[in-house]
Amino acid sequence: MKILVTGNAGSGKSTLARKIGNSRDLPYFGLDTIVYKEKWQKATNDEIKKEIASLIAKKAWVIDGVSYDVMNVADVTVFLDVPRRVAYFRVARRNWRYLFKSRPGLPANCPEILIIPYLIKIIWRFPRRIRPKILDRGVRANAGAFIHIQTKHELDEFLTSLQ
Repeated sequence: MKILVTGNAGSGKSTLARKIGNSRDLPYFGLDTIVYKEKWQKATNDEIKKEIASLIAKKAWVIDGVSYDVMNVADVTVFLDVPRRVAYFRVARRNWRYLFKSRPGLPANCPEILIIPYLIKIIWRFPRRIRPKILDRGVRANAGAFIHIQTKHELDEFLTSLQ
């Protein structure tokens, strides 16, 4: 089984992907560890593509992040489509805990304080720039199952279905 959990920054991708991985005994991978290097420096497009190709070639996985290459091969894509205010709140809560240190699963020297302005832009632009592309690819026939979660109730129902 290959599952992608995608959505805006602060949508809960990592949390849900870990829960899915644990409940289905699937290895979990976060794309942030591929995209970012020390001090939030971005990897090159070639480096990112190579690492993603290596991940998606594996037999089974749960991956969190935004990647159309991953989405194209996933058996299931779960799109966490939360309002901006929710994403901003969650990012602020997360950033506070890791303001001056790296979150678990990120490269060294990636304190949240260095990425706050970038996250603000990502969250603001997501509904107009990225969301339509995810929805468009999600309804394509060649994509796997597409689960569009917009409310806490839908998320709770999905989590219940995993058990």
